[in-house]
Amino acid sequence: MMQQRAVIRRAMRRSVVYASFRTAAIGFLAGLAACAGRAVQSDPAPGGSNGGAAATVNVVSYNIRHGRGMDDRVDIARTAAVVRELAPDIVGLQEVDVGVERSGRINEPEEMGQLLGMKHAFGSFFDYQGGQYGMAILSRFPVLRSESIRLPDGNEPRVALAVEIDHPAIGRLMVVNVHFDWVADDGFRFAQATRLTTFLDSLTIPFILLGDFNDTPGSRTLALFTQRAFEARKPADDHLTFSSTKPEKEIDFIFGSPAARWSASSVRVITEPVASDHRPVTAVLAFAPPAR
Repeated sequence: MMQQRAVIRRAMRRSVVYASFRTAAIGFLAGLAACAGRAVQSDPAPGGSNGGAAATVNVVSYNIRHGRGMDDRVDIARTAAVVRELAPDIVGLQEVDVGVERSGRINEPEEMGQLLGMKHAFGSFFDYQGGQYGMAILSRFPVLRSESIRLPDGNEPRVALAVEIDHPAIGRLMVVNVHFDWVADDGFRFAQATRLTTFLDSLTIPFILLGDFNDTPGSRTLALFTQRAFEARKPADDHLTFSSTKPEKEIDFIFGSPAARWSASSVRVITEPVASDHRPVTAVLAFAPPAR
């Protein structure tokens, strides 16, 4: 009888040990599965969300005529107020002064950046009245670098301003601002646009191109970009951008590349007849994640 009890006790101990080991093993494996599940869930899908939703960018292009309104008064705070109403993420400004006598020697892109709470970058066309005249880009997102791309001279020296930003959902994104030659003969303008395409074709990251192209739809200058990028098309009944008081021409545009990845949920030309001689253009762009 005593031997039988001993056998039973040994069997019970083995059963308890086995049950404890089994419980621990199951807990360990469950922990591994949970960790693996968390690792997969924390890895965001391209496009900035786990669901693969498109990333949006609110973009504005505005030729501000160095802040001089149609009342002949320079008021950069008024210009900034027009832009603020559009709640942009990225702004391309043309005809911008830094330290120029005619505009009170202020640093216009820096001033607008402070008023709007945005980072700024400036590209100079040439020295003027003790300062510099050119263009600027404002960004709500971090600016990684900026570069002025020298274009062929026209009636004035010209550059394109390229600014690489860090978009929280898209990642590295190049924003390129242009202001081409303005005269009726498009020779200089086409040469400048052609030079810019060399830079655009070299990019390996998405880009947004915007600005005052000083040419109209159907021109050979615009064709260089419609062939390469998505155009944020304006409403057919309200697409004219110049002048602000008597709109007669569509010369300000916004593009995105790669064309297959960009779309626009909203494109508007803003009625603002006082702050500048151009009407601002705004677009809500969407950048789709790559196909899986």
